[in-house]
Amino acid sequence: MSTQVAASRHSSLPWLIIICGCLIAALTFGPRSAMGFFQLPMLGDRGWDRTTFGLAMAIQNLFWGIGQPLFGALADKFGTWRVLLMSGILYSLGLYLMTVAESASMLYLSGGVLVGLGVAAGSFSVVLSAFARNVSAERRSFVFGLGTAAGSAGMFLFAPISQSLITNYGWQDSLVMMSLLMLIIPVLAIPLAGNSRSGSAARAEFEQTVAQALKEAFGHRSYVLLTVGFFVCGFQVAFITVHFPPYLRDIGIDATYAVIAMSMIGFFNIIGSLAAGFIGQRYSKPYFLAFIYLARSVVVTAFLLLPQTPFTVVTFAIVMGLLWLSTVPPTNSLVAIMFGTRHLGMLGGVVFLSHQIGSFLGVWLGGYLYDHFGTYNPVWWLGVALGVFAAIVHWPIKEAPAPRPALIPAE
Repeated sequence: MSTQVAASRHSSLPWLIIICGCLIAALTFGPRSAMGFFQLPMLGDRGWDRTTFGLAMAIQNLFWGIGQPLFGALADKFGTWRVLLMSGILYSLGLYLMTVAESASMLYLSGGVLVGLGVAAGSFSVVLSAFARNVSAERRSFVFGLGTAAGSAGMFLFAPISQSLITNYGWQDSLVMMSLLMLIIPVLAIPLAGNSRSGSAARAEFEQTVAQALKEAFGHRSYVLLTVGFFVCGFQVAFITVHFPPYLRDIGIDATYAVIAMSMIGFFNIIGSLAAGFIGQRYSKPYFLAFIYLARSVVVTAFLLLPQTPFTVVTFAIVMGLLWLSTVPPTNSLVAIMFGTRHLGMLGGVVFLSHQIGSFLGVWLGGYLYDHFGTYNPVWWLGVALGVFAAIVHWPIKEAPAPRPALIPAE
């Protein structure tokens, strides 16, 4: 009888935790992925250039990355709910202050620092580490795919919602509405209240300090390669998120197709994320990641070389959507495989910091090089080259636990 109960627990999934975590992922990922729609209205009212807005979004991505290891460690130690409470407050405050920002420095503080920290406190590393603590190792890739798909759904929903709100109410009132919506996050976070000791991590892992965990991780070649490679993902997706809508206007594509394209990226991102979770459970995660990065480079190259029409824009969005966040489930699963769940929030956050450094450069260079050359092409081609680099970097990664002779089991 006890064997049957154990098997039942092993096969079941904590659906309340998963559903609430997925809703949080959709809410945190939605507004920041729609920032590109606010760029031109804000610049028109405030008189800023694209470098100014691009730098604000770059700062947002950077602080999203900087906050990840910190908030991940706090969630590991003090509980996920407390961190998600901070997420709702910071995110809401940042979006509201963007509406009253009269200077570039205020935009950098509100839309950059505060929104970035708000996203960091409620982002994938925090939510997925809570999933990992409550799900068996062989099913983590699947639930990671669900969480990532939920973030994709947020992108899919907020693209048309944001554009509709801006059209009907203006960009300022739209941001106020979104800021109020972020206050739902702490309520949804209640079922995710545990910390790393409330899950299924081995007791031996509890004896490892933060410093020991970081030293072990950075001494592990596969983790370092994974961290370096994830930089490229951030560069590519953040550049497109912020600069694709104005890029389409520059090449004469009607603004309607910008909404359609970002919605298609979000929708097919759902499919791609779910597929990535499924594929990651059955095939080599490092090889799969190498394929994703190489495929992105091929898709961007084709988009730039073929005639750019509404049809090619939508086709590009569909294919890129399938590849968009499909990197997240295998990447987070590899960190859990290498080091377990005790410090997963923090170690996953360090990998994501690399992602956000790439995001910072992708967003900032997009605006800076556009103002300098009058075209986004240099950044597009740099992204192509980086995709090839990432494919090469992921190939030798080992999908296996890190050797841990220094860990001493608790008495």
